Amino acid sequence: MIDDIQKDAATRMKKSVEALQTEFSKIRTGRAHTSLLDHIQVAYYGSDVPLSQVAKINVEDARMLSVTPWEKDMVKPVEKAIMASDLGLNPATAGTVIRIPMPAMTEERRKDLVRVVRAEAEGGRVAIRNIRRDANSDLKTLEKEKEISEDELRRAEDGIQKITDQYIADVERVLEGKEKELMEV
Repeated sequence: MIDDIQKDAATRMKKSVEALQTEFSKIRTGRAHTSLLDHIQVAYYGSDVPLSQVAKINVEDARMLSVTPWEKDMVKPVEKAIMASDLGLNPATAGTVIRIPMPAMTEERRKDLVRVVRAEAEGGRVAIRNIRRDANSDLKTLEKEKEISEDELRRAEDGIQKITDQYIADVERVLEGKEKELMEV
């Protein structure tokens, strides 16, 4: 039972770190990367689908993405979807290829993004602590029901704390990497 609770907590904490990494990948660093367009939805025959399902996305160079829709009549909707996104990008269409230049980032914008990244990381740490709290309450419930002893409870809580410390350190490592990436000129 204790192992199940610890495994569940570790799995949920790992998912929290992965979710944080996904959020960080959406934050633009000035370099072109295909994951920047992952969350863009395009109207395709009456339903919204991810951009990657209606077009091929390539990195041409460090500051340029190219999007090539699978169908010629999808060029305009894809271009509109990119312009309407919250990324602040201005696509340029040349025939069936849409080129998206990445604007250079100012020092002020970099610092703003670092603040955003730190807030996201704090959210990740809070999520991990909440998982720890849930696991500890499950353990205390087991102890109240006399399924485990007080000593087993203490050992299990120490184990949960070690897992928590590990995943908090992972959040710090991911945050440090993203801050370094953002402040790179």
